[in-house]
Order: sequence, then C-alpha cells, then structure tokens
Amino acid sequence: MNPICKLFNIKYPIIQAGMVWCSGWKLASAVSNAGGLGIIGAGSMYPEVLRSHIRKCKLATHQAFGVNIPLLYPNIQEIIDVVTEEQVKIVFSSAGNPATWTSYLKERGIIVVHVIANTKFAIKAQEAGVDAIVAEGFEAGGHNGREETTTMCLIPLIKEKVEIPVIAAGGIGSGRAMLAAFALGADAVQIGSAFAVAEESSAHDAFKQKIIAAAEGETKLAMKKLVPVRLLKNEFADAVAHAEAEGATRNELSELLGHAKAKLGMFEGDIENGELEIGQVSAMLKEIKPARVILEEIWQEFKITTGRLTQLRNEWDS
Repeated sequence: MNPICKLFNIKYPIIQAGMVWCSGWKLASAVSNAGGLGIIGAGSMYPEVLRSHIRKCKLATHQAFGVNIPLLYPNIQEIIDVVTEEQVKIVFSSAGNPATWTSYLKERGIIVVHVIANTKFAIKAQEAGVDAIVAEGFEAGGHNGREETTTMCLIPLIKEKVEIPVIAAGGIGSGRAMLAAFALGADAVQIGSAFAVAEESSAHDAFKQKIIAAAEGETKLAMKKLVPVRLLKNEFADAVAHAEAEGATRNELSELLGHAKAKLGMFEGDIENGELEIGQVSAMLKEIKPARVILEEIWQEFKITTGRLTQLRNEWDS
C-alpha cells in the first residue's frame, strides 16, 4: 500500500495544499470526501475562526483532513491549543523550525508533516521526528524557498537523504505531472494552485478568474529579502519588482507589503492592488470546477499516463 495513503488512511496519494485565503472547511472537506487529503489553511485565520472551520469540516466529512500551521504565526500557542482541543489528527507545519512543536504534537497523537524547500531542512525535519515531509519546488505558489530549486531537482536530492515519505509539491496540477513526481521518487503529491480555483475554494471569484486567464510567465518569485513568495503579475507585483530593482531594504519591502495585502487580493478580490499568490502551473488552469472533479481528473490522467508508459516499456523490451 502507498505509504502516504496508509499514513493518512486516504484513497488517493493526493494532498490539497493549505493555502491562505483559499483553504477553508468547504475545500478541505470536498477534497477529503473525494478520496484525497483536504487541509484547512490556518495561516489566514484567527484562533476562533480556525476552531469554527475545524468543527464545520468535521460535520461535512467523516474522512481524514488536516490543518496547515505556519510556525512563524504570531500567536502560535493559541493555534496549537485549538488544534489539540479540537482533536485534529493531522498537522502540516511550515515556515519555521519543526523541532519546536513536533514532539508536542506527536505526544498528543497527531501525525506531523513539515514543508521544506531544501535538503538541509529535510534532514532537520526528519531529525525532529516528523512523519513525512513536503518537498516544495521553486514552481510553487505562495511562500517559497530562497534557493529556487525546481521540483524536478529537489525531489531526487531529498529522496536520497531521508527515509520518511516524501510528498512532492510545486508545479503539479495534472496527472502527468503527478506521475513525473512519482518517477523522481515521491510517495504522494501536494497540489495548491489547481485547487485554488475549485468551486469550493474560499478565494474571491475575481482572483480565480485572474488565475485561469494567466499565461505562461505571468508569475514571479519576489521579496526574497523578506519572505520569498510567488506572485501573479499585477500593479502590486510591479511595485514590488520596482522596489527590489531600486535596492529596497527589508523594512521598505515590509512597508510596501503593508497590512492584509494577501487578503485584499485573494479574498476580497482587488486583483490590481492586492497580493496574488499562485504557482507557475496557473498557466495550465483554464476552468473553475468542483474539487471532486479536479481530483478525479488528475487521478484518471495519472493512471492513463502510467498505462502508456507501461506500453512503451513493453514495446522497448519486445
């Protein structure tokens, strides 16, 4: 049995990323009901808002789901308390040191997965005792690694260094890409952008429309001095690029980022002045669909492509 499916007790080795302003209980429960692992993104939620989403998700699905927690969250203890009090079974941690909370969570019976973008932190995460890691390549949306290592390079590098299951992320929005990740050694895939445009995503419709209209090359990794993030091009992204070209300091970039820019763009729908976080795979997304349809199409394409490669191998061997 696939190690990730066994770990989470899910049907398909497909994980929905915990995306800020996109990953509420509706999306998480829809993905879990479809056989994947849905994740509530706590990064955009106050503690009591998160509690509400967890409770609603439990009512909407009897399948496994998780919560993504950025460890640099300012009131991290309150978030951890909500997760433990609500008896969440799976936590995906990110943006911080996994050694800080992994033992605490695992002592309470919680499965812990940590998101990393390089081999150094993959090893540190394994040493911290996590059950699996998400290896996120440069193509991914949202916060990203400074190294700019692509998924195709990152997965085999990390697979050689760790013994725990590896979930590939970054640039994966189709069954063909999923199969490529498995060929590189991944045990599962985490998909963000393709689910950001799901009907159940809490992203604003204007943001979803901007994503499906995006062409190749319309995202760029920005703010590497602050927190690297992949942005869809708009007036805000242009302002960031101009500031960086002029040698803006961390403080100046922080001031430009301002307060709630991601909420403004992704949740409230100001597609020019807000921060629009999305991956390179956005250029391949052309339609808003239910999460179940998205997952099933990815899985069917994965199986069909696997069959084609098997046929090709047989032709070579004959």
